[in-house]
Amino acid sequence: MVKISEIYDGLVTSGEIFRNEAQISVLPHLDALKTELEQPVKKSLFRKAPPPPKGLYIWGGVGTGKSFLMDLFAANVDVPARRVHFHAFMQEVQNALHIARAASEQDALNVVARNLSKGLRLLALDEMQIKDIADAMIVGRLFTLMREDGVVCVTTSNRPPDDLYKDGLNRQLFLPFIAYLKEHLIVHDMQSETDFRQNRMSGAQVYFTPLNSVSSQGVEELWRDLTGGRDIRHSLQVKGRSLDIPRYHNGVGRLSFYDLCGKPLGPADYLTLAEALRVIVIDDIPQLGRHNFNEAKRFVTLIDALYESKTRLICSAAALPEMLYLEGEGVFEFERTASRLREMQSADWTS
Repeated sequence: MVKISEIYDGLVTSGEIFRNEAQISVLPHLDALKTELEQPVKKSLFRKAPPPPKGLYIWGGVGTGKSFLMDLFAANVDVPARRVHFHAFMQEVQNALHIARAASEQDALNVVARNLSKGLRLLALDEMQIKDIADAMIVGRLFTLMREDGVVCVTTSNRPPDDLYKDGLNRQLFLPFIAYLKEHLIVHDMQSETDFRQNRMSGAQVYFTPLNSVSSQGVEELWRDLTGGRDIRHSLQVKGRSLDIPRYHNGVGRLSFYDLCGKPLGPADYLTLAEALRVIVIDDIPQLGRHNFNEAKRFVTLIDALYESKTRLICSAAALPEMLYLEGEGVFEFERTASRLREMQSADWTS
C-alpha cells in the first residue's frame, strides 16, 4: 500500500513540485485516512457495519496547495471516489431536489442523498463555502444521510468551520452543520506563507494588448503555468441552466469574450462564475462601442462580479482599459470598469 506521503516525496524528488512544510503537515492525516478507507468493511447479518472513519477539513488561504493535496488523495486512494467543486455539487443537489419534489417524493432530501451515495465511498469537495440560504438549510441533514451510507468527506475551504455562512440569514439553523463538521471531520489549519497560485502571477503581466500572436503566447504561457497543461470542460448550474467553461482546471477557468458576453448571460451567471473560479482567463476582448453595445454592457457586469469576488483576471484585449470603449452610450460609465481593470492588474490586488 503506497502512502500519500510517499507519492508526495516522489513528486518533490522528480522536481514536479517544491517541498512545502504546510503541505507536509497534512500528509499524516491523508496517510491515516487512506489506510482506514482501504480496509475491507466487515459486514454481518447480526451487527451493523462500523461507522466510517472521520473525514478531513483542510482550510487555509487561497493558493496554499489545499486542492492539490485533496486531488492527490482522491486520485490515489483505492476506493470509489468522486471529486467535485462544492458549488457545483450543491447546484446538483438543488436540481435533484427540484426533480424529486416534482415527483411528489415524501422525503426528497433522503432520496437525493441516497442516490448521491450509491457506489461511493469518498466525496472530495473543493472550496466549501456557504452563501445561499437554500444550501445552508439542507447541508446538515444531507451530509448526515450520506455518512450513514458510509460516505467519507474530504473538503477544502478558505475559512474555518466556525466562519462558514458567517452573518448569513437564519444562521442559527446552520449551526448544527458546523457541529457536524467538527465531530465527523478532522479540521486541519493549513498555514502557509506561500500562495502558489497567486505567486505564479506575482509581478507578471496579466493584461495583454493588442490582440496578436505575442499576446496569445503570453496568455498561453500563464495558462500552462497555472494548469500544468491539464484542463477539462466544466459546467456550472445557474437557475436550472448550464454555464459552460470550455477549459477548466482546479479553480482556474478559461473562456473567450464571446463565451461570456456574446451570449445572453446576466448577473446571476457572472456571480456564479466568480464564486466558482479563483483565476479566470478571458481571451480576445474586442474594441467596444455602439456596434456591440449589448456585449459591452455584459462585460461591465462581468468585471463588477469578478472585482467584488476578488477573482484574479488574465486577459487579452484589443486596447488598454482606458481605450477599450471610446464612443457610444455608456462611455462615462465604462470609466469605472477601466479603472477596475487597471487595479486588477496589480500583483497585490487580491491580498
